[in-house]
Amino acid sequence: MADRQSLYGEVTARVIAELEEGRLPWVQPWDSARCPCTMPHNAVSGRVYSGINILILWCEAVEREFCSQRWLTYKQAEQAGGHVRRGEKGTVICYADRFTPKDEAQKAAGEDREARTIAFLKRFTVFNLDQIEGLPEQYAAEPVVPDPVMAIAEVDKLIAASGADFRIGGSEAFYSPGQDYVQVPPQSAFHEPINWFRTALHEMGHWVGGKGRLERDQSGRFGSMAYAKEELVALSGQSAPSATLQ
Repeated sequence: MADRQSLYGEVTARVIAELEEGRLPWVQPWDSARCPCTMPHNAVSGRVYSGINILILWCEAVEREFCSQRWLTYKQAEQAGGHVRRGEKGTVICYADRFTPKDEAQKAAGEDREARTIAFLKRFTVFNLDQIEGLPEQYAAEPVVPDPVMAIAEVDKLIAASGADFRIGGSEAFYSPGQDYVQVPPQSAFHEPINWFRTALHEMGHWVGGKGRLERDQSGRFGSMAYAKEELVALSGQSAPSATLQ
């Protein structure tokens, strides 16, 4: 648990540093970086990183101006035919899960109860493809960045499938917990299509936390800790879809 809290503390400090520099890492961290608008993923397996690792790798890409959103461990780089350049510093990410010890599983079976699980956190180091040399040609091409206008069409489908009461009109964007509906201004009110897309997903992030769904505490007033926490959830929720709708 202490190791997990330490890692979370490190990420929190990095996010605060980004904010102090005027960047919002959960909105679109690639604005100030050279990497494409995609989710960070493993270059060999293609597996997309999840949870807190997304923020860790996005922040690292911005800070170090990487051109790629693909990562490998030191061993994977060697197995793929390449090598990490001398002097390069890797990025620490984590894998969290739970497991049931064999003795506990046997004891639980004998007592006819559910076995207790133990949480664990494993840290490991990855390197961006920009830090690796000698990789085969197949690793050279980056994924195609989705067209923002086309992405909005996908968001329309997502909103319709959610079943949310989603209203377009007015001059303000908000989610009404009491009446359980989302409202955003029309697309014509936005200077860039991508900003309507972000706003819609932000408010849908609040809607997901409403009654009968995740039921988060949405009673906080502006400036309160509860309000800030809810806003951070919605802000982070608007970033990942923009990188995954392709």
